[in-house]
Amino acid sequence: MTSLEIVNPGTGEPVASVPAATPEDVDRAVRAAHTAQREWGRLAYGERGKHLHALAQTFEAHVDELVPILVAEQGKTIREAKIELHKAADTLEHYAGLSRQVRAVSIHNVDSGVDARVLRRPLGVVAAIVPWNFPTTLLCNKLGPALLCGNTVVAKPADSTPLTTLRLQELFAEAGLPEGVFQVLPGTGAVTGEALVTHPLVRKVAFTGSTPVGERVSALAAVGSKRVTLELGGSDPMIICDDADLKAAASAAAMGRFYNCGQACLAIKRLYVFEAVADEIIEAVAAKAKRLRLGVGDDPNAQMGPLHSFKQRDQLERQIAESGGEIVAGGGRPDGLDSGWFHEPTVVVEPGKDSPMAVEEVFGPALPIWRVRDMDEAIELANASPFGLGSSVWTSDLNRAERAAAELDCGYTWINSRTKVYDELPFGGLKASGYGKEHGSEALDYYTDQKSVVVRRA
Repeated sequence: MTSLEIVNPGTGEPVASVPAATPEDVDRAVRAAHTAQREWGRLAYGERGKHLHALAQTFEAHVDELVPILVAEQGKTIREAKIELHKAADTLEHYAGLSRQVRAVSIHNVDSGVDARVLRRPLGVVAAIVPWNFPTTLLCNKLGPALLCGNTVVAKPADSTPLTTLRLQELFAEAGLPEGVFQVLPGTGAVTGEALVTHPLVRKVAFTGSTPVGERVSALAAVGSKRVTLELGGSDPMIICDDADLKAAASAAAMGRFYNCGQACLAIKRLYVFEAVADEIIEAVAAKAKRLRLGVGDDPNAQMGPLHSFKQRDQLERQIAESGGEIVAGGGRPDGLDSGWFHEPTVVVEPGKDSPMAVEEVFGPALPIWRVRDMDEAIELANASPFGLGSSVWTSDLNRAERAAAELDCGYTWINSRTKVYDELPFGGLKASGYGKEHGSEALDYYTDQKSVVVRRA
């Protein structure tokens, strides 16, 4: 049996080895999920909500146990691991609360003597495919609404970060989740992932990852007409106007770019600043980048950990080298951290507008900054990207803010706010950033089928 070797990105040392699921393993898991769904789907929403509440409570109670596992396999800092784990548990609690609020449409006298209603019905077995950058929050974004709606879930974590998810499966079983309702299959995308996506009993695929892989998943899922939601790559623009709170905007830019070592789909990846305040913003962001303390994830003093793999670092170094522009902070590998995949927080001013930093997704701690004349130019450049996930605008002018919110091609816009995602709001992208929604009550629409029922009264 093939095994997956899990490596600590901060040290380059192996931390564990787990078996990779075969197509036969996938078939057994999906069939078990299909069988379990019959009873799970018959439970009342309130009963499923109680289960979700139990999962959230169990999750919270074991955060301290899970932190070192997540740090070791993913590379993020202790602080970032705690934030991720608490957020994942909170998402499950959010959907537990929604269990008392699910409603559908009912129409009295849609025709003379005829009533009509719309039923929400579970889809069946959901395949949840999750990347390595936020293994637990991105899982729970799918798990919460899927389970609440009466589906069962077979999850495939990234082949480099299965450990925390496997432990969650054990904890959720201890919390009373019925057998077969949630299963985890470690493995590669080419073998385990494709077997899961193409299995005839899987009725929905919820995928988070890169755009090329998402497009492959979508093509495979077309056979059998499976439902698909894709949360893919992003290159989120941030616009800072000349009337913004510059100190707060610079802080938000640095946090939004360097959090999780810049490895987030929804992150500040392009910064457009009005010319009148550009020098001040560049100086402030560069200063913040230079002050960040790098270290191995389990170092309690570390503010930023390593990139997840040497491939990620190689990609980042290529993008920086090919983009031109002036490097005003970072630009290379830090001294004294040679064992892992570390890279300095980097700020590049005026790279080429058709360079890799402008047109590709930069999945690492490097921020390009461009000066712009006005809002017209800022919006034009922001929308020139093939991606459309998130965006940010900093201004004290309500008209500017409302215009940018309306015209930016993306699924999420923050105005004078850090890039925090709320469970109460739908989240999803446009263009090469995917389709479908996670979070919010809107997510329920993507995990249920709406069936119309017409009743003629006697």
